[in-house]
Amino acid sequence: NVNSLAHTKWECKYHIVFCTKNIEEGIYKDIKADVGQILGSLCRRKGIEIIEAECCPDHITYASKNTT
Repeated sequence: NVNSLAHTKWECKYHIVFCTKNIEEGIYKDIKADVGQILGSLCRRKGIEIIEAECCPDHITYASKNTT
């Protein structure tokens, strides 16, 4: 899905990071599967493709792009 103008073409991709307010180490390993299901469901519903996702000990990061 490439957008364009007369002399420009672009493809928007987003890098999103979730972390707790106090950056608690290890909290995400307990909820990794749940967060993955929720993010996947929300992205499918909105027509967003998840390019890459990673669950680290102190944060969750993913890259996405709009497919519509």
